[in-house]
Order: sequence, then C-alpha cells, then structure tokens
Amino acid sequence: MNTSIPETAPNATPQEILCEGIEAAAGPVSLACSFSLEDVAIIDIAHQAGLKLGVFALDTGRLNEETYEVADALVERYRLKIDWYFPRHEAVEALERAEGLFSFRESLDKRHACCGIRKVEPLSRALKGLAGWVTGMRREQSVTRSDLKTIERDELNGGILKINPLLDWSEEQLLTYSEENRLPRNRLYSQGYRSIGCAPCTRAVQLGENARAGRWWWENPEHKECGLHRR
Repeated sequence: MNTSIPETAPNATPQEILCEGIEAAAGPVSLACSFSLEDVAIIDIAHQAGLKLGVFALDTGRLNEETYEVADALVERYRLKIDWYFPRHEAVEALERAEGLFSFRESLDKRHACCGIRKVEPLSRALKGLAGWVTGMRREQSVTRSDLKTIERDELNGGILKINPLLDWSEEQLLTYSEENRLPRNRLYSQGYRSIGCAPCTRAVQLGENARAGRWWWENPEHKECGLHRR
C-alpha cells in the first residue's frame, strides 16, 4: 500500500488529525471501539465534524454489562451502526477445554494465546477492506504507548494507516471534553476503573497508578498490550 503519511502539526487538534488521516487513507476508515471515554469522544468529534468514520467493536465474550450499555447509548444518540466481530467459537471451545477458563493468568504466553483468539484474530477480519483504522490510544496511558505517532503505517495489518487522534491528550482534557459534551460514560469509571477491557482482566486502579494499571495487573507494565497494537 503506497498511502503517504501526513505530518500533523505539533498542536493539531483531534479533529484535524482525524481529517488528515481519513483524507490520506483515501478509502474506508473505521474506529476500533472499546466504548472507553476515549472512543466515545472520538465518535462525538467525528460526528460534530461530519466525518465519514465507521465503527467496529470486538465482542470477546467477556465484556462487562456496563460496556454493552454504552454501546446501546451510542446507537441511540448518534444513530450509529456498530459492526460487531466475535472470536471463532471453535477456537474458544478448544482453548477452554484444554486450558480451563482462566489460563490467561498462568503465564504471559497463555494470556497472549487468549487475546489472540478473542481479539487479534477478530481484528484481522474487522480490518479487511479498510484503508485505515482509528484508535483511542493516549501517550500517557502507559510506557508501551510513549513512542506512538498520531498517524502511522500499520505494517502488521497490510500497511494501512493507523490514526491516533487523542494521542497527546491528557486524562484531564479527556474528562473535560466528556463532561462538557455530556457524553455517555461507562459506569465502571465511577467504580475506579480508568481503562475498559475484558471483565476478568480489568479492575479498578489504586491512587497513584497509571490508567492501564488495572489491565492484566499481575503482569509487568511493559507487557500490558493485548496484541491489537503490536509494533
């Protein structure tokens, strides 16, 4: 794929980054939505700007009820069409029969195996036919996201563009935008969560911990990615 990568200005707004990325992709672009504050903000920004942005979600089979509530609220508010992708049931059945229900807590390799079945493989199907995809990743969330770019090429997914419009937003900026625009908010945030994922792999964070400390809390910080954002 020969799509050029635009150089966004240092102080570019999320809307400007989205516009530049979508224009550069020159084809269909969709948001990978986990129904976090970040993803809801991106949906609102794209809606207000009148941008043509698809939305897809990965239902791992282990999402919280509160997450589905946000999805329903977004469909109602924006008349949104969400394309849902699910893991191959044969792969899930084989994993759980062989390894049990919580094998992902036994080792990093076993956790990657679970994420591979429930997230990475469905993502590969979701990205087929796209010229670009959008994420809600922010640089301050964790050490694994410190060197990202606002618009980059995703070589592991066919060289399509990957657009990170909120990359340089702080959590304070995100919360302010959410409150000012009265966006739907996952009820888990009021329980101390700062990141939204699978129920068995996500918990509330403690005072002073970073936003993704509640994801796979038994692992080292440098390992806290599920494989969707391999580099």
